[in-house]
Amino acid sequence: MTLRTRFAPSPTGFLHIGGVRTALFNWLLARHHAGQFILRIDDTDQQRHVEDAVQKILDGFRWIGIDWDEGPEVGGSSGPYYQSQRQDLYRQAAARLVESGHVYKDFSTEAERAADKAAAEREKRAYRFRRQPITDEQAAQYEAEGRPFALRFQVPPGRKLVLHDLIKGNVEFATDEIGDFVIVRPDGSPLYNFASAVDDAAMKITHVVRAEEHLSNTFPQLLVFEALGAELPAFAHIPYVAEPGSRSKMSKRKLAEYEKLGILVYLHQYIEKGYLPEALLNYLARLGWSFDGEQEVFSRAELIEKFTLDRVNSSPASHDQDKLFWLEGEWMKTVRLERKVEGVVPFLRREGLLAGETPTDSERALIGRVIEALGDRLKTFSDIIKLGRFFFTEDVTFDPDAVKKRLRKDGVPAMLAELDTLLARTEPYDLATLEKAVHDYAEKSGRKMGDVVNPLRVATTGQGVGPGLYDCLVIVGRDRCRRRIAAARAMLGESGSAT
Repeated sequence: MTLRTRFAPSPTGFLHIGGVRTALFNWLLARHHAGQFILRIDDTDQQRHVEDAVQKILDGFRWIGIDWDEGPEVGGSSGPYYQSQRQDLYRQAAARLVESGHVYKDFSTEAERAADKAAAEREKRAYRFRRQPITDEQAAQYEAEGRPFALRFQVPPGRKLVLHDLIKGNVEFATDEIGDFVIVRPDGSPLYNFASAVDDAAMKITHVVRAEEHLSNTFPQLLVFEALGAELPAFAHIPYVAEPGSRSKMSKRKLAEYEKLGILVYLHQYIEKGYLPEALLNYLARLGWSFDGEQEVFSRAELIEKFTLDRVNSSPASHDQDKLFWLEGEWMKTVRLERKVEGVVPFLRREGLLAGETPTDSERALIGRVIEALGDRLKTFSDIIKLGRFFFTEDVTFDPDAVKKRLRKDGVPAMLAELDTLLARTEPYDLATLEKAVHDYAEKSGRKMGDVVNPLRVATTGQGVGPGLYDCLVIVGRDRCRRRIAAARAMLGESGSAT
C-alpha cells in the first residue's frame, strides 16, 4: 500500500514556522517511503478567511522546496482539494451516519444548552452535551415548524479509546469525557472533526502527522472513522515549537515582543529577510528530529534519505534563531556568485539603489564585486543593504559612533588630507598598489597601521567595520573616495583639529 500523508492549512492568516515544520515532516515521510504528499486547504471558516492567503501558502511551500503530488494547482484523483468545494461529500457522509444511527438531529436551542451548562456548573460537574430524548412526533413537529437543527454525533458511553501514537506511544481517552459533538451546523456547514475525518478517509490518507494540539480532536475523529467503516490511518502528533530557551509554546500574542528580539515566526518573514530556503528547510527538519552523530548541515536529499518518525522527539523543541542564522551562513557559503547576485537584486531595487527593473551588465558586475568583497559577512540576501549600501551611493551616512571613535581625534583631519593626496597620486589604482601605498605612508609618518586604516575606512565608507579596506577603495573608486574624504574633513571642521 502506498504511504499517503497530507497537510491541511487554514487560509486564516500567515503560515507559522510550526505549521511549515509539520508540513515538512509529512513531506519527508512521504518522500522517504516513495509515497505521496497531499495538500488540502481547510477553508470552511469563511468568516476568518484572509484574502490571498491560499496563494501565499502555495508560494511559500514552493519557495522552501515542499512540493505536493495532489492538491491546488496540481490536481489529482482525490479532488477537489478545497474543503469548501467538498460539501456534497460531507452531506452524503452525514446522511449515511444519520441513517446508521450514529448521528441525530439536535433541535436544542442556545438557551436550553446554556441552562444545561449552568446546571452543571452549580452541581460542580463537567458539562457534556448528551442527547435529549424527544418523540418522533416532536421531531416531526419541529421540522414542520422549520426549527433549525444541528447534526450531532452520538458518543457511545463507557468506552475507552486507545490510540497508538507513532511519537507519543499509547494514549487513552474515555468516551464519557466527550460530549455529543456537532458535525454539521444548522446552516449546513461541516465542522472540523467531521470534515477532516471524511476527507482523510476519502483521500486514503495512511498517516496523519500533525501538531500535538490536535490530539484532543483525534478521539472524536476515531469515532467518525469507525462509524463510517473507514480504515483508520496511523497518527503521529508532533510537539509544539517552544520559545527560545523555554518550554513555553510560541504565542501569537507575543509577536511584538519576538520582533524586538529579532525572532521570526512566520515563513514570509524569512523570505522577506532574504534567507535561503535550503537553510530554513534544514533548520526546521532538525527542530525536534534527532540524528546520531554531529552532522547539522543536511541537504534535501539527505533529509529524505534519513528521516523517520521514530527519531522525532516527544518533547517540545525550542526555536533557536542563532542556530538558524549559523546554518544560514553555512549554506550561503555554498551558493554560487550568480545566485547571490540574483538574490540581492530585489533588496537593492527596493532601496532605490538600482535604476531599472533589470540590472545592467555593469551593475551586475559591480554587485558581484561587492558580494565577493563582503565574503562570509553576507549571511542573508538582505545583508547587502546593511553591509554594502555605501558601494551603491554617491555620498555616505557617517556612523556617529565610528566618527567619534576614529575621526574626532587630533591630527586626523590633517592626515585625511595627506591620504587624499596619496589616493590622487596612486597608480595604478588597484588593490595591491593601494595596500603598499598606505602601508608605506604609515611607516614614513610613524603611525600604527590601525591609526591610518581605521580613519580612512570611516571617511570613505561611513562605517567602522566592513569588508577589506582596499577592496572598498577600489570598488568605490578614486573620485568617490576623495569626495567622501572631503566631506569627512568638512564635517570635522576646517581647523584641522578635533571638534
